[in-house]
Amino acid sequence: MKHHQYALTPPMGWNSWDCYGATVREDEVKGNADYMAAHLKQYGWEYVVVDIQWSESGAVSSAYRPFVPLEMDEYSRLIPAENRFPSAKDGKGFKPLADYIHNLGLKFGIHIMRGIPRQAVHQNTPILGTNITARDIAKPNSICPWNTDMYGVDLVKEGAQEYYDSLFKLYAEWEVDFLKVDDIADSKLYGPHIDEIQMIRKAIDNCGRQMVLSLSPGPAPLDQASLLEENANMWRMTDDFWDLWELLYNMFDRCYKWSKNIGPGYWPDADMLPLGHIGIRSVDGGASDRYTRFTKDEQITMMTLWSIFRSPLMFGGELRDNDEWTLSLLTNQEVLDMHRNSHSARQVYREKDKVVWTAKGENEIYVALFNISNDKQEVSVKFEALGLNNIVKTQVRDLWKQQQVDIMDSGISYELLPHSSMLLKIDL
Repeated sequence: MKHHQYALTPPMGWNSWDCYGATVREDEVKGNADYMAAHLKQYGWEYVVVDIQWSESGAVSSAYRPFVPLEMDEYSRLIPAENRFPSAKDGKGFKPLADYIHNLGLKFGIHIMRGIPRQAVHQNTPILGTNITARDIAKPNSICPWNTDMYGVDLVKEGAQEYYDSLFKLYAEWEVDFLKVDDIADSKLYGPHIDEIQMIRKAIDNCGRQMVLSLSPGPAPLDQASLLEENANMWRMTDDFWDLWELLYNMFDRCYKWSKNIGPGYWPDADMLPLGHIGIRSVDGGASDRYTRFTKDEQITMMTLWSIFRSPLMFGGELRDNDEWTLSLLTNQEVLDMHRNSHSARQVYREKDKVVWTAKGENEIYVALFNISNDKQEVSVKFEALGLNNIVKTQVRDLWKQQQVDIMDSGISYELLPHSSMLLKIDL
């Protein structure tokens, strides 16, 4: 499929939500982009994504303000709020900000909600290139349960596809590289919005610009894996993920269930990495301004699972506040090589909160040992279970500690602290 060429490896980048909620400003986006270009670009990090509510001039946190006016053009399309994105003035939209990010050698992304602005429907504004108006294509009974900005778009109505085409024509003019579309992969009211997923796919294909398509929120239904793969590059397999052990614990089961539905250009998404300084203007996840509540062991466990499973990696913290520890999690070249280049990831077994995963490289095999219990315990795996029946003395490397380790003749066994993990590379 053509769109799979846009994301042959799992996308890696920064998203403004975990630290700034609905309120991120242009200077903050540029500052994080500058940091990425200086410290992370060489490791494969490339997307800079402005999350939700960029058209709302008065956003104050991650808490949505119902029924507030949004900035909109004459064709029913939301545009950036100039008080937050000054370079958008004079109808320039996000093009100047995209130019800034592209000049750093990075890629630019935005978040949108599915559908058409309710205010466009109430004002009955035009749809570009048609005689149709917003009221003609809206589906007023198709709403988002947690955000009041939009109505759904009715596929069978004349002008529905033209509306989405006009949106993506605008985003192509802005030179957007990445689209996160929300209230679409799962809905608390309706399940996945399949019609609008397909309209958006067609609109991207019509716009003449390559854009990675990310669908949120989750959990996307596993029984729709084929449809998601046919239309998107990544989709959330979970609801919003925060720095709480229970959510990380639950992710092991989600990754196991989705592990057969991964390949070049299509990536089940375990959601953003709530690392570093988060919650600056956000009240989600049960806390506000903080450094991640995950312990260092839990941070490594999360990075290990996301990387061997090959989830997209979207960092959620304020990059400029990273300490050496946080930066080290994002710049471990050997772990990132596994994330980018490995294949055939699978869970070898799970038994009483002992979990073992493996993945294959070109001339190596990767093994991740996890202790996701609340007690110290030994986690073991036989070489036979890894498909290594004729193992000879070989190099085994701990990728997080970046040192060689010794192993037994018959397999691997280590005592691990609660919530901790170990990631090994075995040369073949």
